[in-house]
Amino acid sequence: MPEDPLPPPHDRAWPARWIPNEDPPEGQRAAFHRLAAAIRRTTDVLMDRDISEDELNAAADAAEHFAERLARSPRGRTLWGWAEASNAGDQRSHFDSSPLIGQANPIAPPMALWPAGEGVEGTVTFGNAYEGPPGHVHGGFVAAAFDEVLGMVQSSTGNPGMTGTLTVRYRRPTPLHRPLRFAGKVDRVEGRKIFTSATLHDGETLCAEAEGIFISVGFGRFQEMAQKRE
Repeated sequence: MPEDPLPPPHDRAWPARWIPNEDPPEGQRAAFHRLAAAIRRTTDVLMDRDISEDELNAAADAAEHFAERLARSPRGRTLWGWAEASNAGDQRSHFDSSPLIGQANPIAPPMALWPAGEGVEGTVTFGNAYEGPPGHVHGGFVAAAFDEVLGMVQSSTGNPGMTGTLTVRYRRPTPLHRPLRFAGKVDRVEGRKIFTSATLHDGETLCAEAEGIFISVGFGRFQEMAQKRE
């Protein structure tokens, strides 16, 4: 066990600054990307290898030591950019912290999304860590991926927003270890409501489709959330 575990969340102090419209220092950002990629690879290996007990314990010792070394750094990491594409209202923003597309977030697959015509396209390959049915992606991760895709879509309107409703229809099991393709678009805007839709394909096979309604939210609301962050 770690010698000095982190305190529970309610005991933590987070004097973090939030800088939503700038990138972190280039060197630090590259180091975050590198570390997240290494953790991501470790997860992939752990989920895909027949590892002996001795090797697992040796790796656990090293991981615990490494976690404690990082934990000795000061709390209050600066929050750069956005952790969710829908909140920014700008597809060119910095999303390194996103749990779906964030290069600096080790739990992200990560997905790649980009503007395409009047919509958004993207690709992702899910590894074994995302398995639900044998050999296929857990449906919850498919839904989460759609939420991020549609959030990027709604940001094309220039309005920061949050998910109001998300409806996913699963047409075929979504395979692991395959380059999957997303495509999404804005269907219409009615006041504060932005209606969006997207599809997920494996080659020519439609795996799932989704519709989302996003509600425009003023930037001040996100500032309030950041100030209350624990």
